[in-house]
Amino acid sequence: MDKPLHFALAGCGRIGLRHAAQMQKYGVLQAVCDVDAGKAAALAATSGATAYDSLDRLLEQEKNIDLVAICTPNGLHARHSIQALRAGVNVLCEKPMALSTQDCGEMIQQAERANRRLFIVKQNRLNPPVAAVKKLIEEGKLGRLYTVQLNCFWNRDREYYSSSDWKGTLALDGGTLYTQFSHFIDLLYWLVGDIREVHALAGNFEHQNTIEFEDSGVVILKFHNGALGTIHFTINAYQENMEGSLTLFGEKGTVKIGGQYLNTVDYQKIKDYSIPNVAAGNPANDYGKYRGSMSNHNLVYDNIVDVLRHNGSILTNCYEGLKTVEIIEKIYKSAVMAQPTYR
Repeated sequence: MDKPLHFALAGCGRIGLRHAAQMQKYGVLQAVCDVDAGKAAALAATSGATAYDSLDRLLEQEKNIDLVAICTPNGLHARHSIQALRAGVNVLCEKPMALSTQDCGEMIQQAERANRRLFIVKQNRLNPPVAAVKKLIEEGKLGRLYTVQLNCFWNRDREYYSSSDWKGTLALDGGTLYTQFSHFIDLLYWLVGDIREVHALAGNFEHQNTIEFEDSGVVILKFHNGALGTIHFTINAYQENMEGSLTLFGEKGTVKIGGQYLNTVDYQKIKDYSIPNVAAGNPANDYGKYRGSMSNHNLVYDNIVDVLRHNGSILTNCYEGLKTVEIIEKIYKSAVMAQPTYR
């Protein structure tokens, strides 16, 4: 039998607790840390892990950790990942990989220097409808892709931001595309390809004096393969999440992945082919009043065990994590912030 993996967790918030549950299924949760010592202590009490108030102290004391999951605020992902890699520990970094391509590059360089693995969470790739469409594209069943439309219509109200000391800040949150929709941007890259040209407009309509960036935006894209695309994103859907959808128009077919979090095949018309019924998949991450993307962290940890114990292929490599950040940077660099005016 394989020796159980020993895990550590940096960040004991909501997403951190989801990682902790998987770690206990796949191995031993040996240590946890959080600047909020109460959160770390509470998780340690239920898991048997040792609690620390900083990643520095954890890495100094714990010498047989196989992997640490970085579930701290976005703006700390690079710093904490690099700390762990320098200590000789493999890293699983939550999305987004970082808030700049420069930071992503430094993370990759450190992983190479340390000869350690750097995993990036991209669980939406594992949604059954998304995987089915990826297979369609790879087999050429849609032919050449012409255009793509991505809609991200979620709700995040003032209460969501007021309950956190980092969400809504440029330094630690980074923007709506980083925290809410980076998984969706990743799918554009994964399914369609890299982006050559971007034009964007953005605005803060409902969250003025609450967040330091946009709450809505529209984007026009040109891909390197010649395809055109649009993104319409907002966190102003009234009272609840409405839709997360991706529609692809190709020379041999049209397909739309929809639902609130890309969990259904809403439309398909494909030459000489029909996507069979796909599995329902995992439910969305449930944060009480708010729901996020499909919770596929069990499949992420399946891959980690396969890579670290059986020399398997990494599901989402660090270079792909960097490309997501690079595309978001391009969008924000292009975006003209339009202050809403009403007559």
